[in-house]
Parts: sequence; C-alpha cells; structure tokens
Amino acid sequence: MDLTFRQVGADALLVRAPDGETVAALYAALLARRDELPAITEIVPAARTVLLDGLADPELTRQRLAGWRLPPHPPADGPLIELPTVYDGADLAEVAALWGCSPAEAVRLHSSFEYRVAFCGFAPGFGYLTGLPAPYEVPRRDTPRSSVPAGSVALAGPYTGVYPRSSPGGWQLLGRTSVALWDTDREPAALLAPGVRVRFVPVAAA
Repeated sequence: MDLTFRQVGADALLVRAPDGETVAALYAALLARRDELPAITEIVPAARTVLLDGLADPELTRQRLAGWRLPPHPPADGPLIELPTVYDGADLAEVAALWGCSPAEAVRLHSSFEYRVAFCGFAPGFGYLTGLPAPYEVPRRDTPRSSVPAGSVALAGPYTGVYPRSSPGGWQLLGRTSVALWDTDREPAALLAPGVRVRFVPVAAA
C-alpha cells in the first residue's frame, strides 16, 4: 500500500493515502478486518487520511497496516438512502451551462448517478458524496453565500452534498430536500455515514 503513517499523541495514528479511492478502500478494510488489529476506539475517514483513535498500541497497528494489501475499489455495499429533491436551486442554470446542457438535462444527470458517502465533516450531518464523474466537477462559487438554507443540495469539485442546517457556503446550489440530515432526537443523529449510498430522486415542489 502507498500509505504514510504519523502517530498523533499517545494513542492515535493518522494514515495518509494518495487519493480518495484508497481512503475508501482502507476504510472498508478497517471495518472488515478490525479484529486483526489492536483495539481501536474510533476510525475517522477524511479526504486523504484516516484517523485511528484510541489505539491500544499505535506502533503495532502501524506495522500490521503496513502489511495489508487493499483491493483497488471498495465494494459499494452500504445501505441505500433516497433523497427526494426539488431541483430549483439558484445555481442550476449555471451548473447546466458548465456541463453544456439544459437545466432539465442537468437534473437528469445529477439524479442518474449513485453516490457514496466518503467522509463527514464541515457541519454535523454533512456527508461528502463521491460518485460524480470527473467531467461534471464544478468550481465553488467565486463569492460564498452568507447563508445557505438547510436541505440545500449542492455541488463543489468532485463532491455533492446536502447542507444539514443553514450556514454560510460556497457550493453551487442545485435544489433542496426536506429530509433531515441531522436530528438529535434520532439514533444515530446523522442520516449519512461513510459507506452509505445515496440517490437523489427528482420530485415536484409541494
């Protein structure tokens, strides 16, 4: 594996991977082969790293991981969540222009892909969803909005995602969903977790 390791504090190890696919493969392997490693309290994937926290033996964990061989692509076998989406976002026309198609075709394209939660962050309940083909990557807005409504479905770079609450943001807005991404009265509170598959289902405005 083309991984690098850095111990963080007394009981954590930061594993850096060359790309997001390797992170996904490593995360899937860690979940499947956790019993082969010394005790781990928490496994936290990010864009290019996986943090292993609460390690019983960081050095022994590093040695074990250095000997692993990962499959090139992790299986996309997480649970599937469908998000009904009204595609009326303020940036839909701009995204369609970047894709060289009509807004209706942009809706068809965005909702035709199956996404996978690569990692979570930015805000409680926010999942970075991969699966958008490279030709459809779009830049962040030049000027971020001071407030993006909760439930906004958006794009930036290789990711798509849903704002779980109102917050500032610079992603391109395609539409909105009424599904709660973060609910403290629910267990777990976050609807999306790494490995979960997501589809956006176009619906008409109520």
